[in-house]
Amino acid sequence: MLYHLLVPLKEYFIFFNVFRYITVRTALAGITALLLSLILGPLLINFLKKYQIGEEIRADGPESHFEKKGTPSMGGILIIGSTLITTLLWGNLSNYYIWLAMATMLCFGLLGFWDDYLKIKMKKDSGLIIRHKLFFQIILSALIGITLVYLGLRGEFNLHLNLPFFKKWVPYLGWIYLPWIMLILVGSSNSVNLADGLDGLAIGLTLISTSAFMALSYTAGHALWSQYLNIAMVPQAAELTIFVGAMSGACLGFLWYNCHPAQIFMGDAGALSLGATIGIVAILIKQEFLLFMVAGVFILEAISVLLQIVYFKFTGGKRIFKMAPLHHHFELIGWSEEKIVIRFWIAAIIFALFSLTTLKLR
Repeated sequence: MLYHLLVPLKEYFIFFNVFRYITVRTALAGITALLLSLILGPLLINFLKKYQIGEEIRADGPESHFEKKGTPSMGGILIIGSTLITTLLWGNLSNYYIWLAMATMLCFGLLGFWDDYLKIKMKKDSGLIIRHKLFFQIILSALIGITLVYLGLRGEFNLHLNLPFFKKWVPYLGWIYLPWIMLILVGSSNSVNLADGLDGLAIGLTLISTSAFMALSYTAGHALWSQYLNIAMVPQAAELTIFVGAMSGACLGFLWYNCHPAQIFMGDAGALSLGATIGIVAILIKQEFLLFMVAGVFILEAISVLLQIVYFKFTGGKRIFKMAPLHHHFELIGWSEEKIVIRFWIAAIIFALFSLTTLKLR
């Protein structure tokens, strides 16, 4: 809204012309979201404590986590709220990519909120039944995918699949793009959810991923940079930089309260929405394959769970890891929580930097 109010004033005061620039509004969005999350954080924590909306710890989890029972949860509300309010303030609201990204964050956030509500207020240890949660994730992903394919058939979204290191082979998928979109959204939302098990882990990994996608969004929307790096030019993607910048600021503010010892947890409301949002940004800027590198640690966490389940079933009860997801395995072999979190962050930074170097290798 501020964008639409301030930019027209450039006709009277040249200073207001600065608000046309993506870089300026991205910086302002990041700062605004950071301040909102820092200011609103204590209010939300006190509210959650007052109404006893606290984390329920699974009985089959590490024993060291039992002391965290009752820590305020549903903190994803803070991240979602700070991101959406900031985007509405600094984004160009005539850009439909912005609305698609915000809708994805909100819809998956509501699904996660429902799951948290069942766990915390209805005292159901596992919240939504896994198959029910997966069903709703698939439905939401399908609706988003159908919207994108429809836009693609109208020429407003690129339905060609861009592959790293293949400059000329960009196959047109048409409606086949739909299952690909669904796979990305469901997979990314669950990957972040699985990594949300230690203080500051998931939000720190998300912050690193969004920082990488902020650079990727700006590059994809910049005519000269996209041509120079030989990546798909997506004019509408430039405005997504503001959205991702706001998301990064909100994540940084939430980390202030989520670092060890955590004062608040993001819950499924945060994990599902953040994962799906990273996925939709990757799809919109045509960098879905880079998602697997940028979010490398999330992928490893998800793979560790799949390997554990498959190996357990085929060997009659044997395990590859002491516990899955992967971060719990390191807990049980004696690593401190802080050491695991910091080392996973380092690994995530390496993945993110490697993904960005591949742009020039094309």
